[in-house]
Amino acid sequence: MKSTTQEVTMGPKDARKVFRKLGTCSRTFFHIVNREFGPPKELEERAADALAGGILQEGHQCGMLWGASLAVGAEAYRTCNDQNEAITVAIIATQSLMNSFTKNEHTINCRDITHCDFKSKWSFAKYMVSGRFLYCFKMADKWAPDAVATAREELARTNRNVPAVAMSCATEVARKMGATDEEMIMVAGFAGGLGLSGAACGALSAAIWMKSLAWCKEAAKKMALKNPEAKNTLETFYKATDANIHCDVITETSFSTIEEHTLFIKNGGCAKLINVLSTS
Repeated sequence: MKSTTQEVTMGPKDARKVFRKLGTCSRTFFHIVNREFGPPKELEERAADALAGGILQEGHQCGMLWGASLAVGAEAYRTCNDQNEAITVAIIATQSLMNSFTKNEHTINCRDITHCDFKSKWSFAKYMVSGRFLYCFKMADKWAPDAVATAREELARTNRNVPAVAMSCATEVARKMGATDEEMIMVAGFAGGLGLSGAACGALSAAIWMKSLAWCKEAAKKMALKNPEAKNTLETFYKATDANIHCDVITETSFSTIEEHTLFIKNGGCAKLINVLSTS
């Protein structure tokens, strides 16, 4: 890994302000973490809106995690020597971000945090009227310094073992959808239900983000949460998986290491689903 030297500070203190300006948790944390390492990525950040509320507001992993994972993936691409190292770094950094997040929240799921079903008008109204939405702003303020510090620490490591071959289901979907090398690494941490956690499918989120990225390039200033192509991808996914979304249910296995996940993909694991997502 290329050497980087950045002093660890107390971390950002403007998360609430950024959240209010950008509008979604996923975009906010992509922006906050990414700005610590590289130039702004406005289109990519806008596309991350689609992962807010736990993937198109489905209530799964908090959008802050998806956004932060995209940011560390971007930095892994910038600093690593090859794709295998970059995928490894992106996944491990995502795992560390998730560990940091759960120490604060004791869950990774949006619905557990917000107590809201965003698809229900009544539930959303209750979320707003009760003031529960303010908790998300407080959570952003609280976690942002830890998120940045965790990302810095993991991305600065030089003593890690890198597999000879490292693969990510999310990267494979992005590749089939025509992603650039950078975009493929940006989503790498989504692997195995985000950092190999076995939760909601990372390949799905990669496909939704790629669809939203293309949409954002054509639909200036529109929010990716309203992207009909991403919603079509979600519907296609549910049809292909009999409405299952969790990685450990779909794959009927769990992944303890990057090597295990790589072997699963190399042996054709989820190949059909990856093809379905990439052509949805």
